[in-house]
Amino acid sequence: MTFEEVIGQDEAKQSLVKLIEEHRVPHAMLFCGPMGCGKKALALAFASRLLGDSQLLRQWQHPDLHFSFPTIKKPTMGSDHQPVSDDYAQEWRELLSDGAYFSIEQWMDAMGAENQQAIITGAESDRLSRRLSIKASQGGYKVCVMWLPERMNVTSANKILKLLEEPPQQTVFILVSEEPEKLLETIRSRTQRFDFKRISDEAIEQALTERRGIDTDTAHRIARIANGSWTAALDSLRAGNEASLFFDLFAMLMRYAYSKKVKELKKWSESVAAFGREKQKRMIVYFNRMVRESFMYNFRNPELNYMTANEEQFCTRFAPFINERNVMELNELFERALRDISQNANAKMVFFDIALQTIILITRKQQA
Repeated sequence: MTFEEVIGQDEAKQSLVKLIEEHRVPHAMLFCGPMGCGKKALALAFASRLLGDSQLLRQWQHPDLHFSFPTIKKPTMGSDHQPVSDDYAQEWRELLSDGAYFSIEQWMDAMGAENQQAIITGAESDRLSRRLSIKASQGGYKVCVMWLPERMNVTSANKILKLLEEPPQQTVFILVSEEPEKLLETIRSRTQRFDFKRISDEAIEQALTERRGIDTDTAHRIARIANGSWTAALDSLRAGNEASLFFDLFAMLMRYAYSKKVKELKKWSESVAAFGREKQKRMIVYFNRMVRESFMYNFRNPELNYMTANEEQFCTRFAPFINERNVMELNELFERALRDISQNANAKMVFFDIALQTIILITRKQQA
């Protein structure tokens, strides 16, 4: 992975290269920024530059490059076994071979996850401690890239803290986080933080046309919808992507609610309740975005909207039903549902409640 392969982020690239050239590489770095901005890609490019470009790095099998990431426990694993990154090394390398831009959702699919929550276990921290205590095989740096450290459990976090406090010689830790506020304060204080901004629309548009052969008009629309995320831009190119499914489910919810079809809404709620919790959370976030886009569509200013052609077509008729009388309550409804699902509430009850409340909220306009 080279810095040239990273989408946009020119200023960040220059700053990171300068650290290496001036021999000011911190022993522990915390890369932060919104999803899809290229934190992981920058971390891999930085690690590659530190270790030296080689065929081993292209295959992500360099002996001095260590990865740590969230994993799940499969039913086939023994009762005493705590999953570690080694259990999923092949899946990890296969996903990386397609590029550094992928989400936790794609990683969960690669692991074959169902309803499990992916975490970084205490056994994983023990594994890192053993591996990093060994002298670098190439005589230079050892680099540990930990993706989503906020998913460490308490045991793991405390053990990693000790590693950061007493780091092995010539070892560089790069923690790539989307929710750094969830990390222990003591871990944050032991790292040098780097905050990366969203990728500019221009950089995404250019990458779509030059690297993916997308026509200018389509690239412009995709770049706006991606909202600074190359991961989101790539997802929009995939046929049958998850956003299309969520759009269909949102439209179905609103149509049934408008028609007060309670029986169909019950079936709808049972259907989405069968999704894994991570997918349910992504769906709720999408629903909330569509509420926002529908409300803004009423202002008839294209610069305020970030929608696909299908979403925009739906909003031409639906948008008037999202207005100042209900937009805040719909937002709160979905935020509450997101919190409940995150806390393992009964999914059927949560989604049927959404359905019933939506009837009240989107028909309020006609009753006012």
